[in-house]
Amino acid sequence: MAEKETGAKKPTLARTVKDKWRSKHWYRVRAPGMFQHVDLGETVASEPEQLVGRTLETTLPELSSAADSGKAHVKLRFRIERLSGDGVAEARFVGHDLTSDYVRRLARRKRSKIDLALTVTTKDGVQVVVKPVAVGEQRLQTRLRAELRHRIVTILTEEAQQRASAEFVHEMLQGELSKLLAHGVKSLYPLKKIEIRRSIVLGIIADELPVPVPAAAPEGPAAPVEAAEGTAT
Repeated sequence: MAEKETGAKKPTLARTVKDKWRSKHWYRVRAPGMFQHVDLGETVASEPEQLVGRTLETTLPELSSAADSGKAHVKLRFRIERLSGDGVAEARFVGHDLTSDYVRRLARRKRSKIDLALTVTTKDGVQVVVKPVAVGEQRLQTRLRAELRHRIVTILTEEAQQRASAEFVHEMLQGELSKLLAHGVKSLYPLKKIEIRRSIVLGIIADELPVPVPAAAPEGPAAPVEAAEGTAT
């Protein structure tokens, strides 16, 4: 007869369920100086180091004043770079996009669309990838399309070289750069519409750099201490 087990079964250890949300904290995210350091919103993380590299997206009207209410199709992208001393996540501008439905409305049926992509360098040495889209009212011949492409590339390259990166980005987002392009190609062909549909900032814009901490003065020989009045020498 098989010998019966006499030992009692070991009690099953109860699993400790840890509430992950209790260990997380909310952090405010702040835009760079070229956007007046406005709040971009909040994000959550367990450790501050987890914030670095996160990308946030907002629209131009949400970020700026009511004057940009007609630019809801302009989406801005920011990337968190560091956590400031007051516990706020500092982000820098890394590019923008136009919404896909807005771009589709530009190039309707029987219209000719020209897409470009080029990298320009601003006056202060920051490289920016810009992707313009130009739309003609009717079908354009191959030769004319090539001439328009060349003219657009030339204008964008020259305008970037004459402007600091912050100024170049501002004019791009506000549509002033598109107006310059439309005026520049008018002698070749009056385009129906031209927009910068996407941009990618490859460098750091000047007013986004952290404020440098002044170096400590080198230690030298101590200055002689003058004797107080009435002290014997």
